Amino acid sequence: MNQRPGFSWKWLVIGLLIAWVMQSFFFGKGGGESVVLHDYNEFLRMLDQNKFVSVQVTPDSDGTLAIVAIEKTEKQDKEGKVSAEEKKYKITALPDPKLIEKLTSKPEVKFIPTKKPSNWFAVILSWVLPVFLFFMLWNFLMKRQMGGGMGGGNIMNFGKSRAKLLQQNGARVTFDDVAGAEEAKKEVREVVEFLKDPQKFTTLGGRLPKGYLLIGPPGTGKTLLAKAVAGEANVPFFSITGSDFVEIFVGIGASRVRDLFAEGKKNAPCIIFIDELDAVARSRGVGLIAGHDEREQTLNQLLSEMDGFETAKGVIIMAATNRPEVLDKAILRPGRFDRQIMVPRPDVRGREAILKVHAKKIKLAEDADLSILARGTPGASGADLESIVNEAALLAARDKKEAVSLKDLELAKDKIFMGGERKSLVLSAGTKRTIAYHEAGHTLVAKFTDGADPVNKVSIIPRGMALGVTQQLPVEDKHLYTKKQVGAMLAILMGGRLAEEICLGDISTGAENDIAKATEIAENMVKRWGMSAVLGPIKWGKESEHPFLGSQMIDSNQSYSEEMAKMIDQEVIGLIEGACQSARKIILENRGKLEALAGALLEKETLGGTEIDEIIKG
Repeated sequence: MNQRPGFSWKWLVIGLLIAWVMQSFFFGKGGGESVVLHDYNEFLRMLDQNKFVSVQVTPDSDGTLAIVAIEKTEKQDKEGKVSAEEKKYKITALPDPKLIEKLTSKPEVKFIPTKKPSNWFAVILSWVLPVFLFFMLWNFLMKRQMGGGMGGGNIMNFGKSRAKLLQQNGARVTFDDVAGAEEAKKEVREVVEFLKDPQKFTTLGGRLPKGYLLIGPPGTGKTLLAKAVAGEANVPFFSITGSDFVEIFVGIGASRVRDLFAEGKKNAPCIIFIDELDAVARSRGVGLIAGHDEREQTLNQLLSEMDGFETAKGVIIMAATNRPEVLDKAILRPGRFDRQIMVPRPDVRGREAILKVHAKKIKLAEDADLSILARGTPGASGADLESIVNEAALLAARDKKEAVSLKDLELAKDKIFMGGERKSLVLSAGTKRTIAYHEAGHTLVAKFTDGADPVNKVSIIPRGMALGVTQQLPVEDKHLYTKKQVGAMLAILMGGRLAEEICLGDISTGAENDIAKATEIAENMVKRWGMSAVLGPIKWGKESEHPFLGSQMIDSNQSYSEEMAKMIDQEVIGLIEGACQSARKIILENRGKLEALAGALLEKETLGGTEIDEIIKG
């Protein structure tokens, strides 16, 4: 991922420090210990006494002489060893013709006449060169920060678009590579037809929509679908993320928008794809202050560019977001992003089709039935399914298998959704017993509660952050839940804690996550879903977006009285207490089966759906 370019004071300080060191090291006047003489006569006296072994005379620009004389003396240490030492004397004097005569007449003194370089050359060497080197270093570091893109990473190309151009040469993405989004593919096929034959849509006076906005959860294949459109039409594909427009420098984002559309027009017909549109097209003027001026300028430029070009020129704008609720209304009006295409999580048939696409890359065993895996992964996105297939291939390769079996796929699924097994975690016998009864409580209540999803697997092997896992899989994909089904969820969540209390006579902290989930569900039943018989079908509280973090906060502006808040709290407590009573009744009536489940878990650690049914039946 390319980093956003920006000015860094860190690199500026480092560059200046390097320039100063270079100037001092290469162009300084030298170092070493020296003695400065202020009496020229003293220097002449020492010269007459033959105390110097060398004298260097350099004429200065002000007409004076810079003299450096070296004196060598002998020093004897405590052991009697004699060593030579040098002492440097410096003095500034007026021109003295007799001095040159004295120095040339003394063969024992090495006379070194020097000529001072001209001023302009010294200035170039001492200052211009370090500054030049610093500028080159800073330019190099800025290129590293800016990365690639259409701007080429040049320091002078801040305003250039950073969109990546995907040329459809050789292997390309087509609709065959996109599975599980059949409705979305049907809607974007007209884009392909338009890019291939624009006249087909303009003969009757109509126009193709300017923009197509792909909406859906992360990992559902929005970007892949846009690439498939470009691949089917065999046109250039410009890809950029919304964050690439926003910069610390004012006007950079707007400049990049202009450059992006200019490049698109030059390469028409083409597709311009903006991923994570919400990063640049969020609603203007929200928050505690007026908003981000640079981001708003970028959005205004984007709106202007979309108004200023015609689809007849062969430029199609596509974008993707998983947060359509935060987008500015101006960008969603007709004439800009006319079409909003939903790309939801796939159903069971879509999941099977996606698994088949990814399974083409690996070798499957005969027992690897992808339909079974598809039924066992409700709510999974395309990215989740791709990760499962890849993880299964890695597991099979680690075990030196020749093909990927169904067992490998199931293990990969458990690892993706429940976390990897932590077999190295050493648990005491008491802790394992508590976990076993806790998970057995969840399982027992799920088996005897009307409206609950079937239990597929239960394990007391630590996975991820959990010490135990009870996995339920719905018989079919669910798009809504009834009050009975939601109530069953509450009872199952509280079943683990109640099993500890009834069978072990104590409770643990292991129910923390269960309590948090149950409280959230109960609050939603009362405040959002109208499932309270006392309060009725009314939504209590308002949802608002945090102005800086972009998160949803409920009751940020409480729209009800304190008396009503107490009633809401009482209803939430009542729902959870009712769920506890239901779970308690089931456990007390079937305690023997609970004990059998806990014992089997302590022995085998993991139980499948068939094993659970056999234990329940006795």
